[in-house]
Amino acid sequence: MSAPVDAALLGDLIHAADADGITKHVVGAVIPNAEGEVLLLHRAADDYLGGLWELPSGGVDAGETLTEALHREVAEETGLTVTTIETYLGHFDYLSKSGKKTRQFNFTAHVTHESDTVKPTEHDAHLWADRTEQEQVSSAVRSVLATWREEEEIA
Repeated sequence: MSAPVDAALLGDLIHAADADGITKHVVGAVIPNAEGEVLLLHRAADDYLGGLWELPSGGVDAGETLTEALHREVAEETGLTVTTIETYLGHFDYLSKSGKKTRQFNFTAHVTHESDTVKPTEHDAHLWADRTEQEQVSSAVRSVLATWREEEEIA
């Protein structure tokens, strides 16, 4: 499911998550560059889910909207500034390190200049991943990327 991002959608997403017993909200960003590559971050081997390539993502703080969290998390994790949040690409659920039922809401996001230097703060590497390299992510993130590619083909 993909949809344009507006306040009504964001409210519906939170309401549905609450109804499903989700206790932690996370946002994830599919950040493409002009070549159709996507920014992936690599978790350090000694971290929770160590060695995993993933989208820039992170928890939503109390009182924060999903879009506010996406802007903040991308800046914190990469040093890049989100200029637009284009579409909602769906979600997936998992148990967090602390055992909380977690839902990651994923969006297409564009940054000021994807050519800017990525400065990972919580990860040990980054990669502008082509389609083959995008296969290194979890099956849940592969599904989000497939939805993003479908959207790109339609546009």
